[in-house]
Amino acid sequence: MRLKAIISYDGTYFSGFQIQPKGRTVQGVLESKLAKMHKGKPIRIVASGRTDQGVHAVGQVIHFDSPLQIPEGNWKKALNTMLPDDILVKEVQQVSPDFHARFDVETKEYRYFILQDEEMNLFQRHYEYFVREALDLEAMQQACQYLMGTHDFTSFCAANTNVKGEKVRTITNASFEKTGNRLVFRIRGNGFLYNMVRILVGTLLEIGGEGKRTVRI
Repeated sequence: MRLKAIISYDGTYFSGFQIQPKGRTVQGVLESKLAKMHKGKPIRIVASGRTDQGVHAVGQVIHFDSPLQIPEGNWKKALNTMLPDDILVKEVQQVSPDFHARFDVETKEYRYFILQDEEMNLFQRHYEYFVREALDLEAMQQACQYLMGTHDFTSFCAANTNVKGEKVRTITNASFEKTGNRLVFRIRGNGFLYNMVRILVGTLLEIGGEGKRTVRI
């Protein structure tokens, strides 16, 4: 049967989601535990997307196929018993055989947290980006408007990406929210390129910081 799972993880000590020849990955850890449950038989998982090194997930969707006759409600408990503290299975449910975690995605959302203060918060250093300089939030919000819609985001993709073909993506929301000395950049769309969100945030900070960049159409 095909099973859909919603997972969360702290990406601090992962080299990203996708399995790599070297490095600890979310996919690698999950598949190793599934193989253990299946007495050594490899079980491949498919994810809604691949996150980069240091990126955290609140609710990422994956799917995998299993011949085991385990009650649906027991999958979550069984997996969480074996998984390390930085991965959590939040939900597992049986789905139709044609469900696909990647191709059935309707939208994805990234949130990038920024601390604007005189000094960094030591205990949040893995979860927010520290900026000491003053930021022009209005200029940054205006720049966000030009990200909306369907565009070719090649200029905001890391050079060593393995994405083949066109790099067109549709963005339905891009905006900043400010609470005290913290900014949250939210971006929602049908998909993102390798390092795309990080590069976008860096560009927006250059627009709102010392004016190293300006918006040009």
